[in-house]
Amino acid sequence: MPQLYIPEEYHPILTVKETEQAIIRIKNFFQLMLSTRLNLTRVTAPLFVPRGKGLNDDLNGIERAVHFPVKDMNEQEMEIVHSLAKWKRVKLAELELHPGFGIYTDMNAIRADEELDNIHSLYVDQWDWELIMEENERSLDFLKATVEKIYECLICTEFFIYDNYPSIKPILPKKITFIHTEDLAAQYPDLSAKERERKCTQEYGAVFLIGIGYPLANGAPHDGRAPDYDDWITETAGGKHGLNGDLLVWNPLLQDVLELSSMGIRVSPATLQEQLVARGCTERASLFFHSALLKGQLPQTIGGGIGQSRLCMFFLRKVHIGETQVSVWPDKMREHCTKRGVPLL
Repeated sequence: MPQLYIPEEYHPILTVKETEQAIIRIKNFFQLMLSTRLNLTRVTAPLFVPRGKGLNDDLNGIERAVHFPVKDMNEQEMEIVHSLAKWKRVKLAELELHPGFGIYTDMNAIRADEELDNIHSLYVDQWDWELIMEENERSLDFLKATVEKIYECLICTEFFIYDNYPSIKPILPKKITFIHTEDLAAQYPDLSAKERERKCTQEYGAVFLIGIGYPLANGAPHDGRAPDYDDWITETAGGKHGLNGDLLVWNPLLQDVLELSSMGIRVSPATLQEQLVARGCTERASLFFHSALLKGQLPQTIGGGIGQSRLCMFFLRKVHIGETQVSVWPDKMREHCTKRGVPLL
């Protein structure tokens, strides 16, 4: 059976019916907060995009996209999206929004290569958002200020849930802590990347880990990141690298880290070229998206994704993501959850 952890003392706080109602409340409240705080307007998102144009996201660069031929388009291949980081920049160019304004959307995806466990599902739902920024805002200060706005939305949503369900007590710290992956690696050189995440997130409660994708002192990045959306190569203060990161919170139920968001300042034409060279995939420069960006036809943006089911799972104190979304699970996992009183939707 895939990795599964259910605490001995776990009992859902809310019934299935109450959970379904709470999910709607969380989603409606949080997206209103997010759109208001970041000046985002909602747009409709694609479920699939044409294959071979560079519009789909590669995540860590190894995940296979689900694809299919379209009969009425001469068998042209389409791909189910992984996320919408690159598609959003094209959309923003079409909308011709001004700096300081952006878009968000409900993204639904299938990630067939996920290893299924408490927090990973074949079905991915998230708020994908993207904001146009000025060129001179390409800095850690701007990244951190944006992260703090998103974290404020999380704090307000947690109180909103507590106000409606008093048995769910707030646990997030008032402030989020910023840590660079290079500092974390230097502090805990004998721990793995995931062990370092657990160590710092358990200590601080909520962490934004900066610099995902650039090689650390040991030659390996903290975690994988594709070369064509987040900027992980730009040098910042103290010789560190990266204008991106992951928003992590400590999940006391699972006694583990829960990543709620991956985000960052996006690549410029210059940093896209650098990152394509660094990853040995310069052939992508001729693809539709990459070519448009290198020609200066797309706006400079910051953006990311915020997991909807994970957010609901955390705020409603659920032990399995299947308690806040409908997906497909191995028979043994579903049977074990049923025996332990974990109602998968």
